[in-house]
Amino acid sequence: MIYLKEISLQTRRDILRMIHNAKSGHPGGSLGSTEYFIALFYKIMSFQTKKIEGKEEDMFFLSNGHISAVLYSVLARKGYFSIDELTKFRTINSRLQGHPSVYEKLPGIHVASGSLGQGMSVALGAAQAKTIYNDSYLSYSYHGDGEINEGQNWEAILYAGAKKVDNYIATIDYNHQQIDGNTDKVMHLGNIKMKFESFGWQVLEETKGNCINSVIKILQKAKKKAKKGKPICIILHTEMGHGVDFMNGSYQWHGKSPNDEELKKALHQLPETIGDYDK
Repeated sequence: MIYLKEISLQTRRDILRMIHNAKSGHPGGSLGSTEYFIALFYKIMSFQTKKIEGKEEDMFFLSNGHISAVLYSVLARKGYFSIDELTKFRTINSRLQGHPSVYEKLPGIHVASGSLGQGMSVALGAAQAKTIYNDSYLSYSYHGDGEINEGQNWEAILYAGAKKVDNYIATIDYNHQQIDGNTDKVMHLGNIKMKFESFGWQVLEETKGNCINSVIKILQKAKKKAKKGKPICIILHTEMGHGVDFMNGSYQWHGKSPNDEELKKALHQLPETIGDYDK
């Protein structure tokens, strides 16, 4: 796991550099979700072709598309496209838009996302398409906890349970922060676990969402429970801005670019391991 911890450090460096270069972006959720994306793409998902249609391989859908920086970094370092392309993040005519898009068929991106609340519906459609075409692979999705405020999620949650879409694993990034503050103050979510269970889901929970070993284990457990009659939800407790002390747990870094001095300070806390894309 040492190698994956090194990848985590480098991914966080990528995120900060990308957002700093663009002078816009969403570092908080991206940094907090790093271990999930590395676990998913390096240890859990099965993929070979990297085709946009996702046939005969696992598919992933980022619903809270504003944390695209972490997804782009992991895709680039897994060989979906050149690491050098990360320098084009959020620039005009770039394939790496602020929210993922299918512009010029960007590898690893199956649908434009970022209109919050829609990702689960799309991921469910992909899961059911796999069932119809006897495709044995799984559909995965990732959602912000603040995003669960959106009503379309609850239609999808109800539908998945009622139709027993059991080749689908959704993960909630439960960092208790959203754009306007703490989720409990903005709109209290109540007991998410009980809510999903009451809609017919199998729910797993992991409190160490920034521990790569723990994230791998919970995803492996979820995968073993797939195709047993229920959709699966993982409630993953993470820390917004994890890895950078002045961003830790702060909603103020939901959508804010670090300035030159802040970037320097943050990178000092994240020692280079496998090579930056841009010195």
